[in-house]
Amino acid sequence: MKVELVGKNGFNPSVSNKEYAEKKLAKLEGMLSDYDNVTARVVCKVYKTYHKVEVTIPSKNIILRAEVMDDSIYAAMDGAIDKLQKQVRRYNDKVKDKLGKKGIRSMGDQTEEPQKVTREKHLDLEPMTREEAIDQMEALGHDFFVYLDKETRKTNVIYLRADGDYAVIETEAK
Repeated sequence: MKVELVGKNGFNPSVSNKEYAEKKLAKLEGMLSDYDNVTARVVCKVYKTYHKVEVTIPSKNIILRAEVMDDSIYAAMDGAIDKLQKQVRRYNDKVKDKLGKKGIRSMGDQTEEPQKVTREKHLDLEPMTREEAIDQMEALGHDFFVYLDKETRKTNVIYLRADGDYAVIETEAK
Protein backbone atom coordinates (compact mmCIF):
# COMPACT_ATOMS: atom_id res chain seq x y z
CA MET A 1 0.00 0.00 0.00
CA LYS A 2 1.22 3.44 -0.87
CA VAL A 3 0.68 6.14 1.74
CA GLU A 4 0.13 9.79 0.86
CA LEU A 5 0.48 11.91 3.99
CA VAL A 6 -0.88 15.46 3.78
CA GLY A 7 -0.77 18.19 6.41
CA LYS A 8 -3.37 20.93 6.72
CA ASN A 9 -4.15 23.82 9.10
CA GLY A 10 -0.46 24.35 9.77
CA PHE A 11 0.49 20.71 10.36
CA ASN A 12 3.73 19.73 8.62
CA PRO A 13 4.06 15.93 8.47
CA SER A 14 7.44 14.51 9.35
CA VAL A 15 9.17 11.37 8.13
CA SER A 16 8.32 9.69 11.44
CA ASN A 17 4.63 10.60 10.96
CA LYS A 18 4.67 8.88 7.55
CA GLU A 19 6.52 5.84 8.88
CA TYR A 20 4.03 5.54 11.73
CA ALA A 21 1.08 5.74 9.31
CA GLU A 22 2.67 3.12 7.02
CA LYS A 23 3.31 0.79 9.97
CA LYS A 24 -0.28 1.12 11.23
CA LEU A 25 -1.84 0.75 7.77
CA ALA A 26 0.14 -2.48 7.29
CA LYS A 27 -2.49 -4.05 9.60
CA LEU A 28 -4.84 -4.03 6.62
CA GLU A 29 -2.50 -6.10 4.43
CA GLY A 30 -4.19 -9.43 5.07
CA MET A 31 -7.65 -7.91 4.81
CA LEU A 32 -7.65 -6.25 1.37
CA SER A 33 -7.19 -8.23 -1.83
CA ASP A 34 -5.71 -5.23 -3.66
CA TYR A 35 -3.55 -4.03 -0.75
CA ASP A 36 -0.44 -3.61 -2.92
CA ASN A 37 -2.29 -1.54 -5.54
CA VAL A 38 -4.10 1.03 -3.39
CA THR A 39 -3.05 4.41 -2.06
CA ALA A 40 -4.13 5.53 1.38
CA ARG A 41 -4.59 9.28 1.69
CA VAL A 42 -3.91 10.36 5.26
CA VAL A 43 -4.81 13.98 6.00
CA CYS A 44 -3.53 15.36 9.30
CA LYS A 45 -4.92 18.61 10.67
CA VAL A 46 -4.00 20.54 13.78
CA TYR A 47 -6.39 22.69 15.79
CA LYS A 48 -5.95 24.59 19.05
CA THR A 49 -7.13 21.80 21.34
CA TYR A 50 -6.91 18.63 19.23
CA HIS A 51 -5.54 16.89 16.15
CA LYS A 52 -7.67 15.35 13.41
CA VAL A 53 -6.74 12.51 11.07
CA GLU A 54 -8.80 11.59 8.00
CA VAL A 55 -7.88 8.41 6.13
CA THR A 56 -9.39 7.44 2.77
CA ILE A 57 -8.55 4.22 0.94
CA PRO A 58 -10.30 3.65 -2.40
CA SER A 59 -10.03 -0.13 -2.62
CA LYS A 60 -11.42 -2.16 -5.54
CA ASN A 61 -14.44 -3.49 -3.65
CA ILE A 62 -15.03 -0.82 -1.00
CA ILE A 63 -14.07 2.77 -0.24
CA LEU A 64 -12.77 2.96 3.29
CA ARG A 65 -12.91 6.24 5.18
CA ALA A 66 -12.30 7.13 8.80
CA GLU A 67 -11.99 10.41 10.65
CA VAL A 68 -10.78 10.71 14.26
CA MET A 69 -10.03 13.63 16.56
CA ASP A 70 -7.69 13.21 19.53
CA ASP A 71 -5.14 15.03 21.69
CA SER A 72 -2.18 13.71 19.69
CA ILE A 73 -1.66 12.98 16.02
CA TYR A 74 -0.53 9.42 16.83
CA ALA A 75 -3.63 8.66 18.91
CA ALA A 76 -5.82 10.03 16.11
CA MET A 77 -3.99 7.81 13.57
CA ASP A 78 -4.48 4.77 15.82
CA GLY A 79 -8.18 5.51 16.13
CA ALA A 80 -8.61 5.99 12.39
CA ILE A 81 -6.83 2.72 11.55
CA ASP A 82 -8.94 0.88 14.14
CA LYS A 83 -12.09 2.25 12.48
CA LEU A 84 -10.86 1.13 9.06
CA GLN A 85 -10.19 -2.38 10.33
CA LYS A 86 -13.71 -2.57 11.76
CA GLN A 87 -15.15 -1.38 8.43
CA VAL A 88 -13.30 -4.10 6.51
CA ARG A 89 -14.30 -6.79 9.01
CA ARG A 90 -17.94 -5.66 8.93
CA TYR A 91 -17.93 -5.64 5.13
CA ASN A 92 -16.28 -9.07 4.91
CA ASP A 93 -18.79 -10.51 7.39
CA LYS A 94 -21.69 -8.99 5.48
CA VAL A 95 -20.45 -10.40 2.20
CA LYS A 96 -19.86 -13.83 3.74
CA ASP A 97 -23.07 -14.06 5.74
CA LYS A 98 -25.61 -12.36 3.51
CA LEU A 99 -24.30 -13.05 0.04
CA GLY A 100 -22.57 -16.36 0.65
CA LYS A 101 -19.25 -15.08 -0.66
CA LYS A 102 -15.77 -15.12 0.77
CA GLY A 103 -15.27 -11.43 1.54
CA ILE A 104 -13.11 -8.83 -0.15
CA ARG A 105 -9.84 -10.54 0.73
CA SER A 106 -10.54 -13.40 -1.67
CA MET A 107 -13.16 -11.96 -4.01
CA GLY A 108 -10.69 -11.00 -6.73
CA ASP A 109 -12.53 -10.32 -9.97
CA GLN A 110 -15.84 -11.94 -9.00
CA THR A 111 -18.94 -9.91 -9.64
CA GLU A 112 -21.09 -9.11 -6.66
CA GLU A 113 -24.80 -9.87 -6.55
CA PRO A 114 -26.94 -6.79 -5.92
CA GLN A 115 -28.58 -6.52 -2.52
CA LYS A 116 -32.36 -6.59 -2.33
CA VAL A 117 -34.52 -3.67 -1.26
CA THR A 118 -36.40 -4.96 1.77
CA ARG A 119 -38.38 -1.85 2.65
CA GLU A 120 -39.87 1.12 0.86
CA LYS A 121 -41.00 4.35 2.39
CA HIS A 122 -43.10 6.96 0.60
CA LEU A 123 -43.00 10.60 1.66
CA ASP A 124 -45.34 13.51 1.10
CA LEU A 125 -42.87 16.38 1.11
CA GLU A 126 -44.04 19.52 2.85
CA PRO A 127 -42.32 22.78 1.89
CA MET A 128 -40.19 23.94 4.82
CA THR A 129 -37.07 25.89 5.76
CA ARG A 130 -33.81 24.29 6.84
CA GLU A 131 -34.55 25.21 10.44
CA GLU A 132 -37.95 23.51 10.27
CA ALA A 133 -36.33 20.44 8.72
CA ILE A 134 -33.80 20.29 11.57
CA ASP A 135 -36.64 20.54 14.10
CA GLN A 136 -38.51 17.70 12.37
CA MET A 137 -35.38 15.55 12.18
CA GLU A 138 -34.64 16.05 15.88
CA ALA A 139 -38.26 15.41 16.83
CA LEU A 140 -38.12 12.07 14.98
CA GLY A 141 -34.74 11.19 16.49
CA HIS A 142 -33.20 10.62 13.04
CA ASP A 143 -29.77 11.63 11.80
CA PHE A 144 -31.07 12.71 8.37
CA PHE A 145 -34.28 14.17 6.95
CA VAL A 146 -35.64 14.60 3.40
CA TYR A 147 -37.63 17.77 2.76
CA LEU A 148 -38.86 20.16 0.08
CA ASP A 149 -37.07 23.49 0.41
CA LYS A 150 -39.63 26.25 0.81
CA GLU A 151 -37.58 28.80 -1.15
CA THR A 152 -36.06 26.75 -3.99
CA ARG A 153 -38.83 24.11 -4.23
CA LYS A 154 -36.15 21.42 -4.56
CA THR A 155 -35.87 18.16 -2.66
CA ASN A 156 -33.05 18.36 -0.11
CA VAL A 157 -31.54 16.09 2.51
CA ILE A 158 -30.26 17.51 5.78
CA TYR A 159 -28.10 15.33 7.98
CA LEU A 160 -26.16 15.38 11.22
CA ARG A 161 -22.39 15.23 10.75
CA ALA A 162 -20.01 13.37 13.08
CA ASP A 163 -18.73 16.72 14.38
CA GLY A 164 -22.25 17.67 15.56
CA ASP A 165 -22.93 20.20 12.80
CA TYR A 166 -25.55 19.84 10.07
CA ALA A 167 -25.02 19.54 6.33
CA VAL A 168 -27.46 19.80 3.43
CA ILE A 169 -27.48 17.91 0.15
CA GLU A 170 -29.27 20.02 -2.44
CA THR A 171 -30.64 18.20 -5.47
CA GLU A 172 -30.56 19.33 -9.09
CA ALA A 173 -32.65 17.82 -11.87
CA LYS A 174 -30.96 17.30 -15.23
